[in-house]
Amino acid sequence: MSDLKESLRGRLVILTQYYPPEMGAPQSRLYELASGFKALNWDVDVITAMPNYPTGKIFEQYRGKIIFNDVHEGVPVKRFWLFPSNSPRTLPRLVSMLSFSATAFLALPFLLKRKPDYIFVESPPLTLAFSALLMAKLTGSKLVMNVSDLWPLSAKELGAINEGFLYRRIEALERFLYKKAFVCTGQSQEIVDYISEKKARRVFLFRNGVDFERFSVKKSNGNGAHHKLVYAGLLGVAQGILSICRNVRFKDLGVEFHIYGSGAEKEEIEKFLLESPGSNVFLHSPVGRNEIPGILSGYDGTLVPLSKKIYGAVPSKIYEAMAAGLPIIFSGDGEAAQIIQEQQVGWVSETNNFQQLESNIAEFVNNLKKRTFFSANGVKCASQVFERKIQIRNLHDFLQAHINN
Repeated sequence: MSDLKESLRGRLVILTQYYPPEMGAPQSRLYELASGFKALNWDVDVITAMPNYPTGKIFEQYRGKIIFNDVHEGVPVKRFWLFPSNSPRTLPRLVSMLSFSATAFLALPFLLKRKPDYIFVESPPLTLAFSALLMAKLTGSKLVMNVSDLWPLSAKELGAINEGFLYRRIEALERFLYKKAFVCTGQSQEIVDYISEKKARRVFLFRNGVDFERFSVKKSNGNGAHHKLVYAGLLGVAQGILSICRNVRFKDLGVEFHIYGSGAEKEEIEKFLLESPGSNVFLHSPVGRNEIPGILSGYDGTLVPLSKKIYGAVPSKIYEAMAAGLPIIFSGDGEAAQIIQEQQVGWVSETNNFQQLESNIAEFVNNLKKRTFFSANGVKCASQVFERKIQIRNLHDFLQAHINN
């Protein structure tokens, strides 16, 4: 048995700008990737930036340091300085990305000694993926480029960048990296299809998924019960929570809407709440990964919006809601809407169609049979299709099959 275990091992280095103790979906997903591969007998190391998200300030424990060697949940972590920023402006965010893409090279002596089989890099930022490609070349490693967001396409869709000279240069870098990576993994079928069209060498669907065992299933309330919806996540432009607060009449619908998070829209949401007492909207502090299952268990459903169609976007909150047995009220388009409809786990309305969204909330309140049906389907999907351990095992099998290629 020990020989069999030894044969399954490999060396994996995860290179990412985002990692716990920061809070957020990428941080949780990458932590579980590291833990999952370690449980499958891989040697795993993480190279990351000094934690600073979402405040845009390096956490106190890590300030004043260029390099910080750490161990997080049994996984060795090497942290490097960056210029932190949570500014909505392009230049400070670009400087932040470039700074870590440069300081990450301080890990090169370690990588040359370690000689990983694979370097798994989280993209965006594309500049970090370019650094990872150089590191892989210098160490004889294979590059796994995990595309969690189609950048710069998503930035263009959100209006953060125009389709001019800079956009075309970034797009050229994107295509170059897809072609040079040993394999590109994508978190949605739309992303995988897009990467394939850009002539990537290999593609692999590696969904966010959810650690089903961490969640307890919420039981549906009866028709006469008080109903509470929850949103836990980033309060950014792409989510459009502020527009939801302004345009949905939660009090008239007999629903409380509870928000947990931080981000660019937080101050405007706070201002809205001061100006609109009795709106049945409640803003709470952001919560960490370990708190999410307990938070969700206290609610009857979840509201997940996307303010614009972002090609390839499937919010991880959808998978977490399934695991918790919460019916999903989704406002948006694209693959996320398709998953919810095909798996029959909730209601879907078009982006910014607030009348349709209110109609779906009203049905959520009044239709116990459908709530129960969506809840049961969500639990089944989370445990049998989107379970993160299944996703990680599939990636493990793929990498093992190619480790000597």
